[in-house]
Amino acid sequence: MILDRRWLTEISRGFRAAAPNVACVTGLIMPAELQTQAQLMLETHGHFGKGFEQRVVNCGTHRPADPLFPFTTGKLGSGANMAFRTDRLRQLGGFDPATGTGTAARGGDDLAAFFSVLAAGYSLVYQPTALAWHHHRRDLEALRNQASGYGIGLGAYLTSALVNHPAMAVQALRLAPAGLRYAFHPASPRNARVGSSWPRQLVWRERRGLVLGPLAYGVSRLRSRGARRPDDTRRPSAMTQAQTGFTQVAQKVSSR
Repeated sequence: MILDRRWLTEISRGFRAAAPNVACVTGLIMPAELQTQAQLMLETHGHFGKGFEQRVVNCGTHRPADPLFPFTTGKLGSGANMAFRTDRLRQLGGFDPATGTGTAARGGDDLAAFFSVLAAGYSLVYQPTALAWHHHRRDLEALRNQASGYGIGLGAYLTSALVNHPAMAVQALRLAPAGLRYAFHPASPRNARVGSSWPRQLVWRERRGLVLGPLAYGVSRLRSRGARRPDDTRRPSAMTQAQTGFTQVAQKVSSR
């Protein structure tokens, strides 16, 4: 990952957006190179770029037209380019330790954190001028593993959202049929490029991962029992310390 030299300034600009209670800012992710077939396939299907206009999103006055909102947090950004207000992240309990790279869930920690921000009534700002360059996987075998990981992470994130925000269960049940159509129907926007830029083998891996995601989250949750969360102020986690450092630097930048 390569950050643009103005990344910190632009992330800080996102936190100063004219929006109520901004707790998270995400930025634009562009490919660092597109030299192999695998990289082209991931860029076409992965939808890392979320557009070139600033967007403010919340569950109130800035609610998007997306019928599956707020569960489609993958449309709002990615963990490769995000920042949080330290106090808000602590208040929300930090990242779910049962999700993320290195766990059985293999991902979903960023999406779960975005969901927590929205479910708590805070705003998320997409700031496209906060630019980062991402190195996509170069070979097809790595892309196959990534497709499986994306599916498992998505299923784990959705499970995490319901476990940690049970009040959203009724809305989730109401949206479940539309969500299943979006994920699996051949004519859905998500599957529009299947068979051309995204082979069916990768589709199968992604869908299998999605089905296995809840089980993977359960296994990961059992393994992570006792893990400290950033809201424990006696011993802040490494992530909390990093976010604290970011906030201090951002404050210095914004005051110039």
